[in-house]
Amino acid sequence: MKIQIGDEVRNMTAAEKANHDAVVAEQDELTQRMLDDAAAATSGRAKLAALGLTEAEVNALLGGV
Repeated sequence: MKIQIGDEVRNMTAAEKANHDAVVAEQDELTQRMLDDAAAATSGRAKLAALGLTEAEVNALLGGV
């Protein structure tokens, strides 16, 4: 994999590649957790509405989230 620092373009060292891969993996994991949390929140709201709660009641239970 190539890296550019200033005007110089070169291959990454093994340590730079390992660091890059670790950062990308961490970002992917964080993104997935955020998507999972958003899906869970949406699902929870839908389930509360299916129980017959109004939007105001759902907001009161969830603290306006």
